[in-house]
Amino acid sequence: MDAVIISVGMELVTGLTVDTNAAWLSSELAAVGVQAQRHVTIGDHGSALAEEVRRAAAENSWIVVTGGLGPTTDDISRQAVAEALGVELRVDPDALRQIRLFFETHGYRWSESNARQAAVPEGADLIPNKWGTAPGIHARIGQSEVFCLPGVPREMKAMFQAAVLPQIAPSQVGPVLMCRSLRCFGAGESTIGEQIADLMKPGGEVVVGTTAQEGMISIRLVARARTPALACGLLDARSAVIKDRLGGLVFGEEDVSLEAVVGRLLLGRASTVTTAESCTGGLLAKRLTDVPGSSGYFQRGFVTYANEAKVGVLGVEAQIIQDHGAVSAEAAAAMASGARRSAGAGYALSATGVAGPGGGSESKPVGLVYIALASSDGCEARDCRFGQHLPRAEIRDRACSVALDMLRRKLLEV
Repeated sequence: MDAVIISVGMELVTGLTVDTNAAWLSSELAAVGVQAQRHVTIGDHGSALAEEVRRAAAENSWIVVTGGLGPTTDDISRQAVAEALGVELRVDPDALRQIRLFFETHGYRWSESNARQAAVPEGADLIPNKWGTAPGIHARIGQSEVFCLPGVPREMKAMFQAAVLPQIAPSQVGPVLMCRSLRCFGAGESTIGEQIADLMKPGGEVVVGTTAQEGMISIRLVARARTPALACGLLDARSAVIKDRLGGLVFGEEDVSLEAVVGRLLLGRASTVTTAESCTGGLLAKRLTDVPGSSGYFQRGFVTYANEAKVGVLGVEAQIIQDHGAVSAEAAAAMASGARRSAGAGYALSATGVAGPGGGSESKPVGLVYIALASSDGCEARDCRFGQHLPRAEIRDRACSVALDMLRRKLLEV
């Protein structure tokens, strides 16, 4: 069976907000055998939404609308669904009590405009929202089921899994489509593509493709089979082949981050890491501590932006900076060794470079970053030339990714 996913909000059509809901819903629906035929994005125009709902109902079995269920006048999904049904809105007393209770429980100030969220088209049902204020709506138009959910991703996902998916999944008897993503770092998209080129040929039972974003390469796998178990089996087999070929380039699956992988490895070794940062300005420490439980392996870091700080805080010899400069392999190695010694950590990562947009020279251009890793085995430093074309934020972020990957490979002895 097919579905149409409709995303509502002027912030989406103007580009102020990226619509991640539609992609997530497509994946969830495909896993139970429902193929999304199209994604539609509509601004805050009730008549346009009503017309799109009627059109989708004439073509598809399932319609999922996200957004437009809030308390303000530009939240038009309720009225649009009522218009598509040809009925009026009514206020559901139970829903109104639940919304008021949510405000009281969380200490929020009540405004009468919030009562709009308890309105439901005649003949439709409300979908409970335990994660926010706006209930969802479930209505039937002809042979199609219409589900309206909040646009807030956290609420939408929880409500879809709790109330919508249980109604859709049991009715499906066709093949399912399941997806998986392998995360890679350390080589370009073309290099990775060459190593798995034969697996990317069209027509196979598992479709394989690659995407690149900010230095990370994702390999997406899509399998179609009669049941979820069979599709998972196909994905497992193909993933194993890819991991075997690419080796240490694959660091995880789905949305796992390098810092999360590094954290698990450090915890497994009962070891710790510290950071010594110049051009990254604390971003490396931030990424490490973005991971819940990072206090188990990260206790402190050092941001030594000025040369005086490198010397006074980390114990970098002034002669090293005088002879080689602050942006050098020698300075990076001394920073990492000094940080490891000062923090008493098992490992230390350092970064010093020219993040731009100014400050570069012919010998040390913008985009040049030296990264070092110190451990009980000694200190390794490498130079990375990210290119003068990249913006400052991306140079800093890529430097942190390289540093984290160096530690990951060290912990794995890759």
